[in-house]
Order: sequence, then structure tokens, then C-alpha cells
Amino acid sequence: MTLLTLEAEYNNRALVPDHPVVMDRWRERAEAARLVHPPRPIVYGPGEREVMDLFEAGPGAPVAVFLHGGYWQALGREWFGGIAPSLLAHGISLAIPSYDLAPTVRLGRILSQVRSAVEAVRDLSPTRARPVVFGHSAGGHMAACMLSEGRAGAAVAISGVFDLAPLIPTSLNDALGLDAREAAALSPIHWPVPNGSTPGGTVLDCLVGGNESAEFIRQSSMMAELWGGQGVRTRFEALEGLNHFTVLNPLFDPDSAMTRRIADLTSTA
Repeated sequence: MTLLTLEAEYNNRALVPDHPVVMDRWRERAEAARLVHPPRPIVYGPGEREVMDLFEAGPGAPVAVFLHGGYWQALGREWFGGIAPSLLAHGISLAIPSYDLAPTVRLGRILSQVRSAVEAVRDLSPTRARPVVFGHSAGGHMAACMLSEGRAGAAVAISGVFDLAPLIPTSLNDALGLDAREAAALSPIHWPVPNGSTPGGTVLDCLVGGNESAEFIRQSSMMAELWGGQGVRTRFEALEGLNHFTVLNPLFDPDSAMTRRIADLTSTA
């Protein structure tokens, strides 16, 4: 693809002109949820942003981990608490970590922080159960990484980026500073595929908005096909009528198929 095509395919804010309206709604719902269900802050590292919000469904409730998006260079846990009530309604606790952002740190460091956050969630379980990890965009990438490493009981990647190479020539890489070698090393399409001998889960759902760019749809379809062909229980679905931002809408509905799927995976992980 040409540089102009890649820029257009991966620059989601440009593709969705009304994204500020959707994101404002995320923040409003998060603030409302925090009032009704005040989260418990859990420090998982020494940095200012190495903190997660834990919305607790009750003692001993299974915990899912949500990894936020923003191309590893924007947003934080305070934007996404609005999805907690839907999971709490199913008896599922929700942990939402923040992490440092590029260009302050490199992507490899962000992945290291996410590992620490997931391990901190495991420490909350008497059996050190591996949590279900789900994430959006950059968070979808990291959810797949956690599954590959055996840290997740299952993963749901929503609009994930699994091959970072196409980002290199785009403006999105200005903050990330990826070169071909680093992009390949940090792309889960090149990572070990979880299997029966790998600790953790072997379930990966790849969901994407049906109205997203062809590249985002290709990334999710490719990942599901690649890992599915090697024994992982994968599922690909393009959700009709949803774009890169509204694809999170089902998470605000406790009765949506997406919420129920995450709740079911978490209950059985």
C-alpha cells in the first residue's frame, strides 16, 4: 500500500469525524459508574500511571482485565469505567489499568507494565487464576500478547492491531518510533501460539466494527485465521454498523452478546 493509503486506513480519528462525541460519552459514563461503584485503586508498579481501578462484584468474584486503546500514546483508566456496570451485573469484577504512554516510554516498556498489571490481578485470586483479558485497539494487541505468554485465561481483542509493520510509515509512528525490527518483535502474529501445553488459555476472539477500515478488518480476520489454523479456538466477527469507536457500545449493555461472551469466558477461565 502507498503511504497515503496506510495513513488513511490506520488513522481512526480522521476516519470517524464525530469520534470526540463518542469519546465524551465514554468519559461521562465512566464518571457516572465511579459514583455508583467506587473502584478500589491498586498500585501495580512504582510509576505514577502504574495504577489500576478495580470494580468489585463481590468477594471471590472472577476478574476480567480491560486494556484500553489510544495507539499506546493516549487515554487511561479514567475513560473506561463505564463498562464496569455491565460486567458487575454478571458477577464479574473488572480491572482497568493505566500504563505509561509513548513517546515517554517505548512500546516494549508498555507491554512490561501490562504484564505487571495482569500479574497483580492474578495475585488477587487465592488460586492465582489467570484472568480473561480483553482490550480495544492497542489494548487488543496487548490482550493477544498476554494470551501468547500464558498470562490470560482467554482473550478478546476488539479492533486489535496484530501486525505493527503497517504503522511504521504513518504519522501514528511519530510517537512510537518503531522500526522494522522492533515492529516485528512486538507483533503477536510472530509470537508463539498458545496451545494445550502452554499455561493459560487457548481462546482468542477477534472482533472488529463492520464499518472500520479494510485494514482493521483484515488484521482481525488474519489473526483469527492464523492462530486458528494452529489450534487456538479463535472466532472472528465484524460487527455490523459499528466503527472503531462505537465498537465499544455493546460493552455498555449487560445483555449484549459481547458482554455475555466476556462474562462467560471469565466465569469459566
